[in-house]
Amino acid sequence: MARKRRNNAPMEPEDRPLSKEMLAKMRPASEVVPEVVAAHARGELSGNAPRRFRGPQKKTTKVQTTIRLDADVVAHFKEGGKGWQSRINTALRETAFGNNAD
Repeated sequence: MARKRRNNAPMEPEDRPLSKEMLAKMRPASEVVPEVVAAHARGELSGNAPRRFRGPQKKTTKVQTTIRLDADVVAHFKEGGKGWQSRINTALRETAFGNNAD
């Protein structure tokens, strides 16, 4: 979004809209300077932390959903620490498909 000019100040060169020709010449940074993009992703640039998220997955194996559970049920699974959602998933899977389901 373009910045608003104050007091009818003249338009700065960097404020002008991009032409179709300029847009056609643009390329992703990963094509122009892949080594810089890779260094940024690894957190090697000053003041830059490494990326802390996963990239796209090859195959979606889970479905995001929202369910309402009783507070005591959630508390029971959370008492086991990290992985409580996976434990709920395992308990539901065993109930739905039996103990040998993978």
